[in-house]
Amino acid sequence: MDNQTIFHLNPSGKFIIGGPMGDGGLTGRKIIVDTYGGWGAHGGGAFSGKDCSKVDRSAAYAARWIAKSLVKAGLCKRCLLQISYAIGVVDPLSLAVFHFGTSDRTETELLKIVNDNFDLRPGAMIRELKLKQPIFQRTAVYGHFGRKEFPWEQVKQLKY
Repeated sequence: MDNQTIFHLNPSGKFIIGGPMGDGGLTGRKIIVDTYGGWGAHGGGAFSGKDCSKVDRSAAYAARWIAKSLVKAGLCKRCLLQISYAIGVVDPLSLAVFHFGTSDRTETELLKIVNDNFDLRPGAMIRELKLKQPIFQRTAVYGHFGRKEFPWEQVKQLKY
């Protein structure tokens, strides 16, 4: 922390309605199955049943898209993204890239490539990944990842 540190204390105002009613979905539904069976870290928020405006869902898809794009570009062989949001704040509060020693670049260099190639604001993720299209019913079986039919499974050509 320094004098540039920004503290966000409940930036959206009152938070008095929680659970499915406040989150627009079935919170907690098969979160491990929906992600990576426990390999990929997650904050515990579910995305099945939530609309695409919830970053639990849209940012999970974007993280997959980014990681696949970094690996496909040969920038690393293994990748984990950490993205943190606050309700009411459009940009991520933090973003980190971990390559587990599988890259000849530093994680800071990979982070710059991510920032230069991807817009992680909710509206931008929804637009880029076409999340307003009627695709979510297909995620109800066989999971959300590893199926070429989904936009987040299509790698992006990176500029670096």
